[in-house]
Amino acid sequence: MRKIIVMLAVVLANFVVEAQVKTPQSSPLAKIDQVVGLTNVQIEYSRPSAKGRTVYGDLVPFGKNWRTGANANTTISFSENVTIAGKELKKGKYAIFTTPKADSWDVIFYTDTNNWGLPETWDESKVALKTSVKPETLSKSVESFTIFLNNLSNDSGVLELSWERTIVSIPFTVPTQEAAMKSIEKTLAGPSAGDYFSAAQYFYQTNGDMTKALSWVNSAISNSPKGQDVPFWYLRLKSLIQAKSGDKKGAIATAKESLALSIKAGNGDYEKMNKDSIAEWSK
Repeated sequence: MRKIIVMLAVVLANFVVEAQVKTPQSSPLAKIDQVVGLTNVQIEYSRPSAKGRTVYGDLVPFGKNWRTGANANTTISFSENVTIAGKELKKGKYAIFTTPKADSWDVIFYTDTNNWGLPETWDESKVALKTSVKPETLSKSVESFTIFLNNLSNDSGVLELSWERTIVSIPFTVPTQEAAMKSIEKTLAGPSAGDYFSAAQYFYQTNGDMTKALSWVNSAISNSPKGQDVPFWYLRLKSLIQAKSGDKKGAIATAKESLALSIKAGNGDYEKMNKDSIAEWSK
């Protein structure tokens, strides 16, 4: 009897899941993914519609904080630091709140993005940036609240909020030249120690050319940060490559270096692996 009850419960649960009614949202979700220069900008928001109502000054009261959309927080994220009205906004994800007024709007980037609408308790310390902009009147009414990224260039863009007959524009600049120079300098400087290590590790693991693998791991070691200990895992890999190449004497010497540094770092796993390999190669 108990088995029958359990089976009926499972069948009923599956029926309930499969029978869930799907209906369109009154304020549908929208997502924007845009590259501005070399900065990724992502926006997620819900789009309420006017439906014959007066929006600003009525549905959205003047002088009060507004969720700037519907449902969960409207969010924007930047992959790099950006500048808005001469102030830096650190890269990351923010909720966008606004305070609409007849002649100006406050636009607020808020660090807590996990609210349904406005925060229960407003925390001024979570305001990452606040700026004021002037609203403009549109010649044609916008039925559904719309966020758009416009006037894109290598170094800037404009975040636009439009609804009814009002549009608000928030210009921002992105650090394209700085990001490009970092990329250029890194590329022209050649592979990093980590790149050489990864290449050597791949060749070792796939039984590739051990001469190349040894050359790359040596480059990883020589390109390690000056004034710091060589990473013991680099030396561990070198010893394994040497052993696979038939140079057990060299492998033992390198493993002893790795052992000393792993002991210094307090890494018991590498300490044991090096000790085991030294014992095996010494036979």
